[in-house]
Amino acid sequence: MLNRLRDWFCPDLGIDLGTVNTLITVRGEGVVVDEPTVVALEKKSRQILGRGAAVGKLAKQMIGRTPGSIEAVKPVRHGVITDFQLCEQMLRYFFRKAAVQKAGLRPRVVIAVPSGISPVEKRAVFNSAERAGAGRIYLIEKAKAASIGAGLPISEPLASMICDIGGGTTEAAILSLGEIVASRSSRIAGEAMDEAIVDAVRQRFSLRIGMATAEQLKIEIGSAYPLDNELTTEVRGLDSISGIPRKAIITSEELRLAVEDCLWKIVNNIKATIEVCDPELIGDLADTGIILTGGGALLRNSDLFFSEHLGVPVRVDPQPLTTVARGTAICLDHLQHWRRRFQTEGVGF
Repeated sequence: MLNRLRDWFCPDLGIDLGTVNTLITVRGEGVVVDEPTVVALEKKSRQILGRGAAVGKLAKQMIGRTPGSIEAVKPVRHGVITDFQLCEQMLRYFFRKAAVQKAGLRPRVVIAVPSGISPVEKRAVFNSAERAGAGRIYLIEKAKAASIGAGLPISEPLASMICDIGGGTTEAAILSLGEIVASRSSRIAGEAMDEAIVDAVRQRFSLRIGMATAEQLKIEIGSAYPLDNELTTEVRGLDSISGIPRKAIITSEELRLAVEDCLWKIVNNIKATIEVCDPELIGDLADTGIILTGGGALLRNSDLFFSEHLGVPVRVDPQPLTTVARGTAICLDHLQHWRRRFQTEGVGF
């Protein structure tokens, strides 16, 4: 009865604080906020535009299109908060959008963070969330949240492996009996692929393009493994020699070559995670395989690429963009069971 009353006044929140997107779930409602992790502000005053409303989708539209007095900033880089003040204001905006707080109560919050962050970086997460309006704050590793969201049997004495390819970080982890047995975090992820595409287009076509254009190319024709019918699309950019706008035709094969080095580094990261485990656990992976989550898992035929080079079954979660957020939502539903495994701080009842 007390929990139902509290949920009505101030529902609990689950947060996937990502480099590219921030997702917030409300207990019992699912994902209610899915916005880019971007803030638009005036350079001189450091004030967020639109009376604090230039956050998320509105701010992302301004990237690369702002005058000199305005900039679009990403307060989270590689899964770590780099601008505490802006992250606090961004979270406060998202909290207001996610749920209406009544009676002055602060919501209990479960936040997914990379497993490799330092104590100082964890403190930054606690402080930003608390100042944004959170009460009791619980931290969970992204790999564990993704495993829960993907429905893996992590509480059983059986090896379950997850690889979350996000925007700024790639998390590879093996879990058993509800805990992470081995994990590795790498900064080779979606943004690194975009940078590789920018470099490849400049070298191949002498065209300068931005990160947003590179991301769009990756979505339209990107692949990790040869396609049955290769794709082509038009790319627009600034000619590096003449200095005027120009178009070119790029193929999925050319894009695949651009991101190949990033994919191989992720493969090596997964292999390094597997090598430190006991043989008994590794034997389980031959049957259970690996689950891919995160935006990078949407790269066409990524499961085929990793399966071929790792020698185990690989499948992509049906909704890889929301896997971590769904995991935090499940933790909220069973908070009494999971809270002992979280790092916690803050106020609340």
